[in-house]
Amino acid sequence: MKRCDWALASQAETLYHDEEWGVPSYDDRHLFEMLTLEGAQAGLSWSTILSKREGYRRAFSEFDPAKVARYTAKRVEKLVGDATIVRHRGKIESTINNAQAVLKVQQELGSLSDYLWQFVEHEPVQNRWRRLSDVPAETEISKAMSRDLKKRGFRFVGPTTCYAFMQAVGMVNDHLVGCFRHKQVQDD
Repeated sequence: MKRCDWALASQAETLYHDEEWGVPSYDDRHLFEMLTLEGAQAGLSWSTILSKREGYRRAFSEFDPAKVARYTAKRVEKLVGDATIVRHRGKIESTINNAQAVLKVQQELGSLSDYLWQFVEHEPVQNRWRRLSDVPAETEISKAMSRDLKKRGFRFVGPTTCYAFMQAVGMVNDHLVGCFRHKQVQDD
């Protein structure tokens, strides 16, 4: 079975690729989780983040933004010492900050999903890349998303992070055309 090249590095990455990556998600909690994980990845490998995913879920209340938004400075100190997540104070504080921003978006626009999916007109972009080297690191859409997220107070949401997020949650189908998942995700 042919897969995207990046998915062959580890069993965890293969499983993530085969079952989750690129599948359209409209669940606010999952979208908040993926925005957090993609921001946490900055400067690190995706395999590192995948290996810490369960730690993140536990540490950040299963990504319930209402709970995370209430985290205190004392909780931040505890998380900085938690080896099951990336212990970067700025990334931890940004997760709490972003939870607060998620709540504002939900209050203003109804859902995080509606807000984020508007950037692709509520339809996944179907790309047809043949090689991993063809896939861009960012696009005009991810740049626009990044600008708007930052304007709304989100952090660790640069254009490259936003594009990786869009790939992860199925806003764009960036499975290579030779990958068995390309058509499956396209048909979802």
